[in-house]
Amino acid sequence: MSASDQEAAEQRVQDAVRRHARTRAFAEAEDVISAVLSDPGVQEARERVEAAETELGMELCARLQAFQDRYEQAVREGDVAVLAGICPGKHSRWGRICVLPEGHETSMEEPHWGRNSKGRPIAWVGSAPDDW
Repeated sequence: MSASDQEAAEQRVQDAVRRHARTRAFAEAEDVISAVLSDPGVQEARERVEAAETELGMELCARLQAFQDRYEQAVREGDVAVLAGICPGKHSRWGRICVLPEGHETSMEEPHWGRNSKGRPIAWVGSAPDDW
C-alpha cells in the first residue's frame, strides 16, 4: 500500500469515527430531550403556553385575518412577491407560519400570528428554524 493510499484509508477511518460520534451524540441528545419533554411539569407548562397562544390568537383573529387570507391566496396563486414579504418567523415543526408582513414586530407591534396545524388561530413570540 502506497503512502497516499494509507493516508486515504486513515482519513476514511477518521471520517467514519467522526460520523459515528456525531450520530451517537445526536441519539443521546434526543433521549435527553424526550425525557425532559415527557416530564409532567414540562407537559403542563407546554399546555398552559399553548392555551395562552391560542387565546391570544383568537383575540387577534378579527384584526389579522386579512393577512391569513392574503397568505392563502398568494400560496394558491404562487405569488412570490407577496410570499417574499411575509415574516420569516415560523415554527414549522408545529405547523406554524407567521402570515404577517416582515418586520411586524416593530412596525405593527404584533406577535407572530397565523394558524396552527389544526387550523386554529395562534399567536406566539419567538421563532425556530425549520429543522429544530
